[in-house]
Amino acid sequence: MDMRQMMKQAQKMQLQMAKAQEELKTLEMEGSAGGGMVRAVANGEGRVLSVTINPDVLDPEDVDILQDMVVAAVNDALGRIAEESAARMSAVTGNMKIPGMPGMM
Repeated sequence: MDMRQMMKQAQKMQLQMAKAQEELKTLEMEGSAGGGMVRAVANGEGRVLSVTINPDVLDPEDVDILQDMVVAAVNDALGRIAEESAARMSAVTGNMKIPGMPGMM
């Protein structure tokens, strides 16, 4: 492979990565805890968009469990975003490790 061909391929990969990163910004994933009693939705920018709590888990005597479920649901949603981000970027880079890219380390 000559240098021009390598540069052309690198530019193509760079464009594909930029496109994938833009698509990831609009990605939304839902996580849940407590068998779906608490749900959280996060986006590809790592922001939590919503938290939904089933009224059946609202027990003033046991706030700790509810708090733990909210944390677990948010972490589940963010984990799903990270997994999807890594999968999409891997598809673009052919599993090459590129420092500084989401899901690449």
